[in-house]
Amino acid sequence: QVQLVESGGGLVQAGGSLRLSCAASGRTFSNYAMAWFRQAPGKEREFVSVVTWIGTNTYADSVKGRFTISRDNAKNTVYLQMNSLKPEDTDVYYCAAGARRRVDDDTYNFWGQGTQVTVSS
Repeated sequence: QVQLVESGGGLVQAGGSLRLSCAASGRTFSNYAMAWFRQAPGKEREFVSVVTWIGTNTYADSVKGRFTISRDNAKNTVYLQMNSLKPEDTDVYYCAAGARRRVDDDTYNFWGQGTQVTVSS
């Protein structure tokens, strides 16, 4: 089992920045690809970004150039730096751990509880 706890969400004005953190405990953190997804009420969960244990990453087109994913294997933590935020980035953001660097949410075995990000216009 891997336990994931997100933090760092909040309310920010459009154009602002937030940094989300996801602290992992349990099995060896470096074994897993770590991803961020987001979901609005009534909508499907959407892939945001993923990073492998060696730092290879993938981004959704909607966040490329604005968001940066990183991980600190010594601290068992993955981060999502979000810059130039837009109102359409408003969602609950979830951290996930899985065996492969994939964009499909059903390939991830472990999920955090989510953190709310709200971007005002």
